[in-house]
Amino acid sequence: MFDFVTGSKSAPKGTVPQPVGVVAQQLLSLNRPTAPWSVRDGRGEGVDLIAEWKIVDARWYEIFAKAGTERVFRILMKFDEAAGEIRAVDQEWTVSWRAGVPQLSAAAEGFRGQKKEISFGTAVAFREEDLRFGVVYDYKFDTSEIKKPLQETALANGWGWRGVAFGKF
Repeated sequence: MFDFVTGSKSAPKGTVPQPVGVVAQQLLSLNRPTAPWSVRDGRGEGVDLIAEWKIVDARWYEIFAKAGTERVFRILMKFDEAAGEIRAVDQEWTVSWRAGVPQLSAAAEGFRGQKKEISFGTAVAFREEDLRFGVVYDYKFDTSEIKKPLQETALANGWGWRGVAFGKF
């Protein structure tokens, strides 16, 4: 019943579970320069992998700044080999902008659990490069843009996805 709320999904019947190393590599291979998010090693922070918006990436922070992004989130992932699932919890961070550069800090309310958020916008003005009136930037940030490929990769590799909102992560 709570699977709908937490976004949990079981591995498809008949799918052979791949070893942890293979699944981790598959998740890391989702990284691409054109995506506003990335997956990285999280062992230094007590988890296996972390997926997060590229808010501190020089190529992306200008877009996040223009969008007026005040909060970002990341997904912490741990492999539970015994259960054959990836346990995932969302964290929310507050962003403050100083001279156009992002400064991240933990959100005051300490959000932990599962989050669904969509923000979007378009700015129209005179463009510097050709002095014509038009779209200066257009953006959409949707948490499912990160979660969906992670979940699909886990399921394709025979692993379940367990969204953790309460209890042991």
